[in-house]
Amino acid sequence: MTTLAKIQDLSIALPKNADREFAVENLSVDIHKGEIVCVVGESGSGKSMTASALMGLLPDELTVTSGRIMLGDLNILQQSEQQMRRIRGPRIGMIFQEPMTALNPLRTAGDQIAEMFRAHTDLKPDQQKFRALDLLKEVGIPDPELAYRAYPHELSGGQRQRVMIAMALALEPEILIADEPTTALDVTVQAQILELIRTIQQRSGMGVLFITHDFSVVSEIADRVIVMQHGSIVESGNARDVLENPQHSYTKTLIAAVPGLIPPPPRDLSRQVVAEVSSLSKTYRTGGGVFGRARRVTHAVRDANFTLTEGATVGIVGESGSGKSTLARCIVRLQSSDAGQVMFGDVDFAALQGRSLRENRHLVQMIFQDPYGSLNPRRTVGDLVTQGLVARGMKYSDALAKGQELFALVGLDPTVMDRMPHQFSGGQRQRVGIARALALEPRLLIADEAVSALDVSVQAQVLDLLVDLRDRLSLSILFITHDLRVAAQVCDRIIIMQRGEIVEQGLTADVFANPSHPYTRSLLASVPGAA
Repeated sequence: MTTLAKIQDLSIALPKNADREFAVENLSVDIHKGEIVCVVGESGSGKSMTASALMGLLPDELTVTSGRIMLGDLNILQQSEQQMRRIRGPRIGMIFQEPMTALNPLRTAGDQIAEMFRAHTDLKPDQQKFRALDLLKEVGIPDPELAYRAYPHELSGGQRQRVMIAMALALEPEILIADEPTTALDVTVQAQILELIRTIQQRSGMGVLFITHDFSVVSEIADRVIVMQHGSIVESGNARDVLENPQHSYTKTLIAAVPGLIPPPPRDLSRQVVAEVSSLSKTYRTGGGVFGRARRVTHAVRDANFTLTEGATVGIVGESGSGKSTLARCIVRLQSSDAGQVMFGDVDFAALQGRSLRENRHLVQMIFQDPYGSLNPRRTVGDLVTQGLVARGMKYSDALAKGQELFALVGLDPTVMDRMPHQFSGGQRQRVGIARALALEPRLLIADEAVSALDVSVQAQVLDLLVDLRDRLSLSILFITHDLRVAAQVCDRIIIMQRGEIVEQGLTADVFANPSHPYTRSLLASVPGAA
């Protein structure tokens, strides 16, 4: 088997005030032609630092203390930036995790692909466009001409990722690095991207270094697996061997943390109705105006009906654009609905205005997707959790005591309340977000993709916490996710949304075992490893 690159005894030192000495320590990895190597590990394991070193893109504050990275006869660590520009693209391509931040928002997708040819070839402008269009077609974009002229914000998440793949493949590199390329994607789009990478790899024979924290993705795409923890390799081998017979305890933990698709037995849900959503609708209208452009109408949510009972978790599942987050924002009144009711007893929360709305805000609270972006970085976590209590008239001393109880409830030491959000891990920040949401003792808790940004083991801990709080506090939870595995573990009932409409709902076990709608069946079939 032809070896394309060799990482040998690589150590990368962290700054002096870091939590450990090395980001990567004594790492050795070979990348072979025609092989997909998956590097698996949680945040801080060193997997992305490994990719950055291979691309010559290590941050300035990190120092390579030993080792070498050989690309043929070249040691990448000894190349100048000018020399690396001749290597990136023609010899090594990279697909970044978040295409929205990796793409230039001020330039069209086609122009950004064509730039690869402008920088590295002598192709004329019309030839550059022809090759860019050909690449957009190759990566499965249905209307290449339209995508070529589109700006990144005008494309879906899956389309943006396909543009990134087209850019990475433009110069037919020997090695492709894919850094968490499917983490933020819906399950069906994820399946398409994984299949696309596998197909292109098999056709071109390139070597692929695929970075992920999800063993369900590994099961779909990997030939060989490398498991990293705290900067070191703890296990490696053939994908099937590692998946079926893991040797290291950390590997076993990661595999065990991947949620399954089989829901637990149904629970007794015959309890008091907490909230009833009736005929809720939301429509967006864009365009029009003095220049006479056509007005675009989007039915984000159309005639949604469902009931939430005490102590039950209802999941809302759907792809990006299905309307699930818009539905949640309408229920919590972060935006107004066009029609319909959200009844808490005899209170129509959807119709409240002004002071009446403020006085009833405690009825429903929300846990947001990004535990860092949703917390004010300039205030202590204690202030963030207690500010709602103080705003409602509670004495600060009482609010502080309540905050300490809440921190203990979500598994955090109350002595950390004077720290800032950046001083916590992602899982700890999400626990702060949960404590803040619980402070006003809501009747309904909405979790909007609350675990999608977390590593699998941390995700499992937060899910266990939510289930424990639901049972202890008799909470009603509306759980929004695009991950059917997660929904299977925590949701008593499931609602499937497509293009703003609820196409199926029922007990989770019944819907997963016998889906009646074609869209539900396609979602379930797209889950990695489901087959």
